Amino acid sequence: MHILVRRYEPSDQEAIEMIYPDAIKEHINPAFLHAMTQPLHITICLFFCIGAYLLGGSVILALISGGAWVGLVYFCCYEYYASYVRNRLRTDMKDIPGYYLRNPDNCFWVAEAEIDGRRWILGMVAVEAKNDGDGKKHGKLLRMSVLSTCRRAGLGKQLAKTFEDFCKERGFTKIILSTSSTQRAAVAFYYKMGFKLVLVHTQSERPKWLVWMSRVKIMYMEKIM
Repeated sequence: MHILVRRYEPSDQEAIEMIYPDAIKEHINPAFLHAMTQPLHITICLFFCIGAYLLGGSVILALISGGAWVGLVYFCCYEYYASYVRNRLRTDMKDIPGYYLRNPDNCFWVAEAEIDGRRWILGMVAVEAKNDGDGKKHGKLLRMSVLSTCRRAGLGKQLAKTFEDFCKERGFTKIILSTSSTQRAAVAFYYKMGFKLVLVHTQSERPKWLVWMSRVKIMYMEKIM
């Protein structure tokens, strides 16, 4: 299968709006499993179960109480990623030409393959230029996504080479990115590309209680050019 990495075209929008949510939301279940293995969440779940049993004397009530906590944790993990997707689709990804293509230091690419005579979009990646403050610039890697059925086929490497070559051509000092702690495959991929972990934090646009419940951390990585 021949894969072509090219600049975004308006006709790609529908495919992008399908691939990106799918790629991000697949991290909901791993985040939920991680959250529910945390000692504090386990303790709270047991507290609700035991408390309900002691107060009501009913095993069913105890299970419902514990299940309610588990359900709340899952909702928080779901909303952590779903809200991120909603915000992206109504901001920069709603107007890709205006946000990424009008500025020569920004770009948005898609990975395309022809299958049975029809063109298919299999992945995407974007770069946004940021000022260093001393007249120089660095690139921020954004929207790196590959269709789940096309993983481990070298597609990610092709997208990575494209944005890295672009950053070198623009003379950027480094490339930075942020990813979540539950995206283990992505983190391993970035390490192989030469990125280094700089900072782990929990700051985000989401409510603090949602971040606390989901137990997801943000990993800030960079690669010096």
